[in-house]
Amino acid sequence: MKEHENEQQAASEEKKGTTRREFLKLAGAVVAAAGVTQFVAAKTIAARASSGDDKEGSGHQWGMLIDINLCIGCQYCTYACNAINNLADDMRYCVVTTETTQSGDEFFLSRPCMHCEEAPCVHVCPVGATYKRPDGIVAMDYDLCIGCRYCQIACPYEARVFNWREPIELSPHSPAFGYQEVPNRPRGVVEKCTFCSHRIDAGLERGLVPGVDTQATPACVVACPTTARIFGDLNDPASPISTALADAKVTLRLREELSTEPRVFYIPPDSNTSNPF
Repeated sequence: MKEHENEQQAASEEKKGTTRREFLKLAGAVVAAAGVTQFVAAKTIAARASSGDDKEGSGHQWGMLIDINLCIGCQYCTYACNAINNLADDMRYCVVTTETTQSGDEFFLSRPCMHCEEAPCVHVCPVGATYKRPDGIVAMDYDLCIGCRYCQIACPYEARVFNWREPIELSPHSPAFGYQEVPNRPRGVVEKCTFCSHRIDAGLERGLVPGVDTQATPACVVACPTTARIFGDLNDPASPISTALADAKVTLRLREELSTEPRVFYIPPDSNTSNPF
């Protein structure tokens, strides 16, 4: 058990040491040959979202927008996530790191699961334990998971964590950031952010609107004190995320060059410039 804890600590320290160059590669924001920032035009994204292009099936298609300019690095998103999922502090579905722009300004990057259209984790799972729902959420069936960690290796966003331990009684962030809302997962499975799908599903049954009504909205979005996170239905042009994407001057998605088509969008720092990094 000690060996596993040491492995987790080493991995955590390695992530903390991410350099600016590594971050830029992660963000897909720089073309190495020309140093040109690659941003996705917000209006193009909004147009695709409202038209339903590239979406599976019909109905709701969930997405999130994070405004880096508004993020203050308080970690409330992480704490709320840990509380409702009953996670120990070394198990985090949402990671917040400190990065630096080319001009030397620090900013915070919050990284949940990207819920990719073309999710590598889904393609490599040998037992179908990780799968994509019709509404675009990449979900887990913990009864099927065999703990092979193929999905964890395949994820280019480091958005998955392996559960080395038995369930804890209470998250260290409860009750301040909420109480457990989902069943405990067994030891030996890979876990991840679900966009709080349990809230979305229960909310829709009650006629609530995810992204508008707090009880149907991901805990990280509700907990954010600066409203840096916006959630909603990409297929609804009037939803909070669709209107925010349409209004944004510029947005990006991490690792665009991999064609994973993430459903988490970012408004970068100093978005009024052509190359904020």
